[in-house]
Amino acid sequence: MKKNIFLIYFLNFIIQPFRLFAQNPGDTVFNSTQIHDIHLQFNQSNWYDSLIASHTGDYYISGNATINGVTFNNLGVKFKGNSSFNNPSVKKSMKIDFNLFDSTLAWNDLKKINLNNGFKDPTFLREKVCLDFLNTHGANAPRCTYANVYLNNQIWGLYSIVEEIDKTFLKEHFNNKNGNLFKGDPHGDLKYSGNNLNSYYPNYELHTNESVNDWNDLLNFISILNTTPSPSLETSLGNVLEMDSWYNVWATNILFANLDSYQGSGHNYFIYHNTSSDKFEFIAWDVNEAFGNFQQGLSLQQIKSLSPDYVPSPTGNRPLEEKLLVIPSMHTSYYDALYMMLSTGFDTTTLYPLIDSLADWIRPSVYADPNKFFTNADFETNIDFDLGNIPALKPFIPARIDAVLPILIAAGYSPLSTNDLQNENSTIQVFPNPSNDVIYVTNSGNNFSIFSIEGKLIQTISSIENKTIVNIENLNEGIYILKSIEGKVAKFVVGAN
Repeated sequence: MKKNIFLIYFLNFIIQPFRLFAQNPGDTVFNSTQIHDIHLQFNQSNWYDSLIASHTGDYYISGNATINGVTFNNLGVKFKGNSSFNNPSVKKSMKIDFNLFDSTLAWNDLKKINLNNGFKDPTFLREKVCLDFLNTHGANAPRCTYANVYLNNQIWGLYSIVEEIDKTFLKEHFNNKNGNLFKGDPHGDLKYSGNNLNSYYPNYELHTNESVNDWNDLLNFISILNTTPSPSLETSLGNVLEMDSWYNVWATNILFANLDSYQGSGHNYFIYHNTSSDKFEFIAWDVNEAFGNFQQGLSLQQIKSLSPDYVPSPTGNRPLEEKLLVIPSMHTSYYDALYMMLSTGFDTTTLYPLIDSLADWIRPSVYADPNKFFTNADFETNIDFDLGNIPALKPFIPARIDAVLPILIAAGYSPLSTNDLQNENSTIQVFPNPSNDVIYVTNSGNNFSIFSIEGKLIQTISSIENKTIVNIENLNEGIYILKSIEGKVAKFVVGAN
């Protein structure tokens, strides 16, 4: 390994629980062990047609909601999406705006949420697993959980709830919200098209400060990326882009072969001009086709063996990758991010039990979904086996390790043993996480202790078993730290009952 990237990861790992413990907007939503119940009620006589029209016209219609028994009157709802909308199913993705018509409304201080319909994922797990990984590995990304959604008293199906990238998100992540937030859609390739801003308006969306409509910061960033000579690009680009979070998004998208992103299709991301650092922050978005389910014209085998240096053809269309790959120090920084992820969680021992516990959690809701896009058998099958051209989740993980790790070793990184890849020597594994009754603890050694987020010792546990069952029913809702006598640590969340 070229530098001490594990120190960087460890600091992020330790700091993250404190950010979560502060009860930020959405913590009750996303840290809960509950699959939420969202009942939407519309008074329009042709309410479904009105929702279809809301997508065509890109506007909200008024409705009421009861969420986990709490009523919200007069909020905004619209259908959203492109591919997720353009299918014959009545199960469309939705966006809910709580305070569009009533500025006092919010759900756990969230003003908007996204309800995604799982239209290409038999497992309903791709988005959740990838977003959780991004959030625990130094990347800027929204959070994700699940809801059973009802429309006018009819069960409509299981949806993933995805956090909105808005001023609430910006304030919590960057401690400011007044900078320009751009979305790289529909063709946000970051190529330089001269100094005329009219050339950029069709390819990006400005989501804040729209009335001011000043795009000069985006133009400056794109110009520096594309016109700076290679010897000075690392310094110049580092002055306008927060590099670590970018490398972590890039590495995650490659490991999960999430190609409906900047790494493939050239969109589905946000960049925010952080007014505290005066740098852009890269934010991941729309990862529902992770685990190789957007294949960019590649075969199933090519997706599984995707090179870490992959850029789509023709070359010249992804400057934020291509220019960095030819600069040795920047190439190394990207490889550092890949190596860190392979060493701290992108492995079978970490992800297999996570996938199993999430599948167990959502299985009753998947089976009860009357409008899902795949069968119950497809849900079960695609966890372990390819389903036509849709890669299976579990086998995809060792396939990606086999494709990426040898290239890193050839570049001078130390080989990882089986134990390293299974994370047995790095962190304790806790699942399910969040939980409100019991947790299963593995890789902890014989003795470990549970501490509150403030560092107060809660309980010390001795066990000779590789997997230890710990009853947490008496713990209050919140974030806890589990630490072994060898110094290995893990965090877990006790959610609401």
